[in-house]
Amino acid sequence: MNELEGLSHTEVPLPAVEALEQTIRQVLDLASERGATAAEAGLTLDQGLSVTVRLGDVETLEFHRDRGVGVTVYYGWRKGSASTSDLSERSLAETVEAACDIARYTHEDDCAGLAPAELMAREVPDLDLYHPWHIGPEAATTLALRCEQAARELDPRISNSEGATLSSHEGLRVYGNSHGFVGGYRSSRHSLSCAVVAAEDGRMERDYWYTVSRRPDALEAAEAVGERAAQRTLRRLGGRKIATCKAPVIFSAELASGLFRSFVAAVRGSNLYRRSSFLLDQLDHAVFPAFMHIHEQPHLPQALGSAPFDSEGVATRERDLVSEGILRGYVLDSYSACKLGMQTTGNAGGVHNLTIDSNGPGLDGLLREMDRGLLITELMGQGVNIVTGDYSRGCAGFWVENGEIQYPVEEITVAGNLRDMFRQILRVGSDVDLRGNIRTGSVLIESMTIAGD
Repeated sequence: MNELEGLSHTEVPLPAVEALEQTIRQVLDLASERGATAAEAGLTLDQGLSVTVRLGDVETLEFHRDRGVGVTVYYGWRKGSASTSDLSERSLAETVEAACDIARYTHEDDCAGLAPAELMAREVPDLDLYHPWHIGPEAATTLALRCEQAARELDPRISNSEGATLSSHEGLRVYGNSHGFVGGYRSSRHSLSCAVVAAEDGRMERDYWYTVSRRPDALEAAEAVGERAAQRTLRRLGGRKIATCKAPVIFSAELASGLFRSFVAAVRGSNLYRRSSFLLDQLDHAVFPAFMHIHEQPHLPQALGSAPFDSEGVATRERDLVSEGILRGYVLDSYSACKLGMQTTGNAGGVHNLTIDSNGPGLDGLLREMDRGLLITELMGQGVNIVTGDYSRGCAGFWVENGEIQYPVEEITVAGNLRDMFRQILRVGSDVDLRGNIRTGSVLIESMTIAGD
């Protein structure tokens, strides 16, 4: 997408990080003057452009520019929080005063407070996260139109479109607390997506594709995104049900991240101290096969989940959540760590580039290894119970025989228990999807219940 670099746009440039760090220091000083024993504050500023086209016409064109400051103060074990989108001195003073008033009337909580001072990020490394896209609405519209047109013209069976959307966003985040830590960084995120509908023999199917990156020149070409969306839609035509059975299952890479998102939820501190997780008391126990390695890589340059520190100022670091199939660590912020009698893992705000190492070939190789079973390419519903691990979701995909796709399937449900599903993972493919914060290839599971006719 290099042809669009350098085009003008009307957005206001982001301010310098240092200027907003001074705003955070001002807020912390105001809290101290009002007698707070500790305080923390965060400032975010986001701006961007988004355009959606449908059937060759512009459907929406949006510019946005949002900002806000949130402050939390502590009086001993009492906590109060307030926020504002007005960065004037008067508004900041009123916001701090509101947080102090709230704190004076809240109940004491012996886990309320800042993360430990010794865990603060001493340095803020440059992770190369900021690549603004100087693109105006006309150029953005042209790109989205090219994407949708490529999808609609690929095959006469493409009968309708849900549109193509181009988005370009950039932001700045600054956090500080009364330990003396103040840090900030800029970031950007750009994406292009397309969804279309195909019709044949009176039946319709839809599918989509998208590309996302910190860098605009790293996005897939507009025509490639549209054609991929159309191809994915066309291959779903002629879907059928299958008989209820138990069979091996492959979750395609873009869906496999959801399995590990459920794993993260099960080892999240808030669920553990409330004892609402199916992985309670499993630390240092095997929860995956011995080949499984799940780890955080928070400092990968340009990666979508990279961050130098978490939302409490704690330095992020590489660490294992699972090695040799054994659960080695939880996902904790300072509050949940206190509740569990542990130390924060630097995960206030979530995990950072959670990586599931591959031990198998790409998707085609996994299909051959599976031989017979179900490839899942779409999931529906919210049938995941983190307390019990029960898993039941509507799905669509393809039936596989002799290691090759035979026909599309639809109107079926796949079910199991996450505890069993994790232990029955046979392969993690090399077709790693890098378009999110969880980086995994397709996942082959030994057996699941497939409910059909």
